[in-house]
Amino acid sequence: MYKIPLFDLNFDSREEQAVIDVLRSKWISTGPKTIEFEERFAKLLNVEHAVAVANCTVALHLALKLIGIKSNDEIICPALTFVATVNAIRYCNAIPVFADISSLENLTISPEDIERKITDRTKAIIVMHYGGFACNMNPIMGLARKHNLKIVEDACHAPLSEFNGKKLGTIGDIGCFSFFSNKNISTGEGGMLVTNSSEYYNEAKLLRSHGMTSMSYERAKGHSSEYDVIELGFNYRMDDLRAAIGIIQLQKIKEDLTKREQIRHEYVSQLSAVESIIIPFKDNKEFSSNYIFPIVLKDSNFKKRNMIREQLSQKGIQTSVHYPSVHKFSIYKDFYTKLSITEYVADSIITLPMYSKLSKDEVSFITTTLKEIL
Repeated sequence: MYKIPLFDLNFDSREEQAVIDVLRSKWISTGPKTIEFEERFAKLLNVEHAVAVANCTVALHLALKLIGIKSNDEIICPALTFVATVNAIRYCNAIPVFADISSLENLTISPEDIERKITDRTKAIIVMHYGGFACNMNPIMGLARKHNLKIVEDACHAPLSEFNGKKLGTIGDIGCFSFFSNKNISTGEGGMLVTNSSEYYNEAKLLRSHGMTSMSYERAKGHSSEYDVIELGFNYRMDDLRAAIGIIQLQKIKEDLTKREQIRHEYVSQLSAVESIIIPFKDNKEFSSNYIFPIVLKDSNFKKRNMIREQLSQKGIQTSVHYPSVHKFSIYKDFYTKLSITEYVADSIITLPMYSKLSKDEVSFITTTLKEIL
């Protein structure tokens, strides 16, 4: 057990009671709590539509299906992301075209490299708002308009994060969110697809549940007694047990993010003078979910980074790496392209603990220990 874990759940008796209430209601699959969760999430993001799904990976897959991605279409995407971002492209038999990140200070996809990678076969761009910090959406949206491309936002790190006053996930055509256990909003597993398009919304609800024209809850309530299957859909539904947890989590999210902002401020103030590290997004002025707190080691490599992580572990501090670069995984070797900044960061980044229960004393212990090791 670590003295200070990488993450800690923001759960209490309210989540427990929410689950008990659903169990006692006798309706545990997709139903009234899922609908309530969707409506609350859409309102929080000021977006027209939200569709709750089993996880963010299927949200990404649905998003690509909705925008009409077909075999051998090219999708420009980052490599500094969790593999699910790219796997969703391959589920459609489309081609991932990897773009580099902007810099060691800005770990989001580079608009300049996106532009270099656009071809006649490019159909869409997937952006990933790394750590809850916004990609530079103005030039990216400009490229989309110029080349008639669709934009899917992987906003799994970024509930309530903003770019120019707009919530991330609501700027492009479709936004995708994750409620995995270590996310800002946690339901264990779970995800959400959001869009301002009624066409995408209706199609997403259809594809989420086997292409059926009505769902079990609607039939149980007498709204429909029969159904047709009109498309080849999937079983991508969320259940009411997870949705009930999600509703409680939404009630906590603003306070959670306020505390994370304070913790980030502590980290930055205590590490800013350390010359051997870079703090990505240090000068960020937009509101961020602060999903993680990454640092990038200067003049480093894979071996040095791992040695430092091991020494932090020995002191009881859990760390992680966000992320190994997807384009260097064995399964993606056929799509490899040199991404010099991404590759350096993937070998030199350390994710330090970040969660709302982290105390000032714990942050001080982490930063003091790190400085001693460096």
